[in-house]
Amino acid sequence: MKYIPKIGLEMHCEISKTKTKLFSRARNTYSMSPNTCVYPVDMAFPGTLPVLNKECVRLSLMASMILHCQIPEYFLFERKNYYYPDLPKGYQITQETKPIPVGIYGYLDYECEGQIKRIRINNIHLEEDAASLDHYYNTSTINYNRAGIPLLELVTEPDFHSANEAVSFLETMRSIYQYSGISEGDTKKGQIRCDVNVSIMDENLEESDPSNWGTKIEIKNVNSFGGVRDAINYEIKRQIHLKETNEYDAMPQQTRRWDEEEAKTKYMRSKVDAVDYKYFVEPNIPKLKIDPKWLEEIKESIPKLPLERKQKYIEEYGLSSYDAEVLIKDKDISDYFEECIALKIDAKDAANWVTVTILGELNKNDEKITDFYLTPSMLKEIIDAKNKNSISSKQAKEIFQKVITEKKEPKQFMQKENTQISDEKELTEIISKIVSQNESQKNAYLNGKTNLFDYFVGQVMKETKGKANPVMTKEILLKELQK
Repeated sequence: MKYIPKIGLEMHCEISKTKTKLFSRARNTYSMSPNTCVYPVDMAFPGTLPVLNKECVRLSLMASMILHCQIPEYFLFERKNYYYPDLPKGYQITQETKPIPVGIYGYLDYECEGQIKRIRINNIHLEEDAASLDHYYNTSTINYNRAGIPLLELVTEPDFHSANEAVSFLETMRSIYQYSGISEGDTKKGQIRCDVNVSIMDENLEESDPSNWGTKIEIKNVNSFGGVRDAINYEIKRQIHLKETNEYDAMPQQTRRWDEEEAKTKYMRSKVDAVDYKYFVEPNIPKLKIDPKWLEEIKESIPKLPLERKQKYIEEYGLSSYDAEVLIKDKDISDYFEECIALKIDAKDAANWVTVTILGELNKNDEKITDFYLTPSMLKEIIDAKNKNSISSKQAKEIFQKVITEKKEPKQFMQKENTQISDEKELTEIISKIVSQNESQKNAYLNGKTNLFDYFVGQVMKETKGKANPVMTKEILLKELQK
C-alpha cells in the first residue's frame, strides 16, 4: 500500500451498573416500554435541577485509572450547546478537555492477532446520554428512557492502522467495562456506540508529524463492532480512490454515516469543531474537589482485568493461549470457569468442558451462561464420576445433555444401572464367558489375526450395553486371550 491509514475512535459506553441516572432519580435500566424510566429532570421541565450521582463519578474515575490517565484535582461539568430533537434542554451536560475531564493523556495495551499493541488515549469524559429517536415513513417518535443515562466517552489518538486493530481495541474495552462492573457493554441494548475518524497519508511522509496526516472524516454512531470494521475498510478504499484520482486534497473535513444496507458511508454534514458548541461551565453543578483517599479506595477496588486473567490461565493453569482467550472474552464465562477452579476441578478439564461443550450449547440456543441450568458444582459431579471410572466419557456427555434438557440434578442420571462397569471381578467373568464362546476367533487371533481384538472388545461392549470400562476391558481381554 502506498498509504498509511490513520484511525481514531470515539467510543461511547453507557454506565449501566448504577441504580439511577447521572443527574436524576429515574431508574438506570434498559426497558422495552418507551418513556417508563423518566423523571422531569430528564425532559428538562422548567424549575428542575440536576443532582450528581456519586457512583457514576466513582466508576468513571475507575475507568480513567485503568487507562493510565491523569486524574483531575477537581471534577466539573460544562454545557455543550446544540439543538437536536433528542436533546430537550438544547444543551448536553458533559465535560470539555480543559482543564481535565475524568482523565486525559493515558494509554492501553491490547492484543491484536497475537501481538500486544499500545494505543494512546487522548481523554475520557463523563456526560449524559440523549433521548432516542425512531424514524418511520412519515413520523418520528421520541423515547426519553435513554435521556440522562450516564455515558463514558473515550477518545483515542489516531494510532490504529487497520480495522482489525480498531475492533480488537473495542472488544478489549468492552471486556474492561464488563470486568470492572461499569457496564454490561451490550450492543443489542445500544449501550455501546462508536464514532470513527479515518484519514490516510502518504507512506513516505513522517507519521509523527500531524501536518502530514490527511483530511479527517468522521463516521457517526456505528452501532456494532462488525459495522466499525466494515465502515473503516470501506472508507479507506474510498479515500484511496480519491487520492488516486487527485480529488483527495479538495475533500473538506466532514461527518458521514454508515449505511448498513448499502455497505457504504454517506455524507451528512461538514464537520464542526469544539468552538461551535460554545462550551461554558455548568452553573447548576458545583466544582467538586476529589478526595485523594477516595481515589486510593477506587484504585484498590479495580478487579483483575481480561489480560491479567489470560496470563494467569496460561502461566498458572497451563492452558493454551487460544483456550485462555475464549474464556476471558466474556466475563460471565470467565467467572464460571473461575468457580470451577475454586471447586477444585482440574483446570484443563474445566477449560475443555466450558470452551467446547458448554459454549457449544450456549451458542446453539442463543443463551447466556448466567441463565444456564448446569452449575459448576453439577459439572464437578459429572467430571468426578468420569475420573473415578464410574461413568465413561460417552456417558458423561449423555448425562450432561440429560441434565440441561430435563433440568434435573446429575445424580439422578448416575444410578447403578447407568454407571460404568469398573469392577475387575465382574468384568473378568463377562470377558471370560465371551472368549470361551468364541474359540475359533480366539485361535485366529493367537495365530496372527490381531485385528480380531477389536471384535472381542465389541462383543464385551454389546454384552454390557456400552457400560464396560474401556481401559480395564482391554487389559483383562489381553490376559484372557493368552490363557
